[in-house]
Amino acid sequence: MRQAFEAWAQRDGHIVRRREDKPEEYLVYETQRRWLIWQAALAHGQKTAAEVPQKFAPSENPPQKMQADEASVRNRVLNEVLDAFSELDDNAGVEGIVKVIQNLKKKHRAAAEEKA
Repeated sequence: MRQAFEAWAQRDGHIVRRREDKPEEYLVYETQRRWLIWQAALAHGQKTAAEVPQKFAPSENPPQKMQADEASVRNRVLNEVLDAFSELDDNAGVEGIVKVIQNLKKKHRAAAEEKA
């Protein structure tokens, strides 16, 4: 997952050099911020995919094109994550990102409890 992020970040012009004292963190704040957002989006997408496993289960003949319902689920997840992070203040820092992730988790739990 980190390799995919770093490849994307480099293509987007971000510096992916990590700190020497904390190799799990990036040296540049904006890269670290995008890494946390990347992880939150993937975790949120996995939870949504788990809700509808038959749509995402591997098959013997995978379709070449993404089906409309899969695309709508992915777009919904992406829009949820983007909306959550758009409300984040520019000066919020990593703490703000953690709060957004926690709010997404709470929202997911509440939706799961409503279905149960």
